[in-house]
Amino acid sequence: MHSPVEQFTIKTLMHIELFGYDVSFSNSALFMMLTVILSVAYLTFAMRNRAMVPGRLQASAEMLYEFVSEMVRSNVGSEGRPYFPFIFTLFIFLLFGNMLGLIPYSYTFTSQIVVTFVLAAFIFVGVTLVALIKHGMHFFSFFVPPGAPKVLIPFLIIIEVISYFVRPVSLSVRLFANMLAGHTMLKVFAGLAVMITGAGGVAVAGSILPFLALIGLTGLEVLVAGLQAYVFTILTCMYLNDALHLH
Repeated sequence: MHSPVEQFTIKTLMHIELFGYDVSFSNSALFMMLTVILSVAYLTFAMRNRAMVPGRLQASAEMLYEFVSEMVRSNVGSEGRPYFPFIFTLFIFLLFGNMLGLIPYSYTFTSQIVVTFVLAAFIFVGVTLVALIKHGMHFFSFFVPPGAPKVLIPFLIIIEVISYFVRPVSLSVRLFANMLAGHTMLKVFAGLAVMITGAGGVAVAGSILPFLALIGLTGLEVLVAGLQAYVFTILTCMYLNDALHLH
C-alpha cells in the first residue's frame, strides 16, 4: 500500500527556469488552473440565459452569490460592498479547489501550506493597507483596547500585536491542516478496505465495514471542503470589518 501522504507530493510536470529561478509547472499549479477554468465555466454557463424563472444550474449559482453577499453584508456592512467581488472569487476558488481534490487521482492544492499561507498573507497585507488608507495613523489605536487600565496598556498592546500578526498563520494552518488530515484518513481507510478484500475468504465480508466507513468519511470530507471554504471566507470578512471599522 502506498503511503497516505504520497498524494500530497508536488510533482513537476514541465520544468521552467526564469532568470535563474525554478518556476516549473507542477501538479499543484495544474489543479489551480483547472479550478479557475471550471469555476468560470460553471458561472458563465449557469448565468448564460439569465432566466426570470431560473433552472437548477442558474439557481445554484444565484444561491452561491446570495450566500456570499449575505456573508459580506452581515459581517462587514454596506462598506464591504466594494470588496464583494474579491470575497466571492476567494470563496468560489477555495470551494471548487477543495471539491476538485475529492475526485480520485486529482490533487488538493489547499493541502499545501505554501498555497494557503500565500492566500492568507495576501489577505493580511490587503486588509492592513485598507485600514491604513482609511484611518491613517489612527489605525494603530486598534491595538489599544478601549477602556483598558493605563497600567495594563503596554502588556495589552503586545498581546494585540502578536494576535494580529498571528492571523495569517492561523488562517492558513486551519485550511491546510483540515484538508491534509481528511485526505490522509480517506487514503488510510481506502487502503485498508483494499487490503482486506485482497486477503479473500472471510476477510472479504470484513471489508464491508471499511468500505462503509469510507463512504461516510467521503460525505464528511465533502462537508469539510465546503465548511473550510466558508470559514476561510468569513474570517476574511471579519478581518476586513476590523480594518474598516477598527473597534
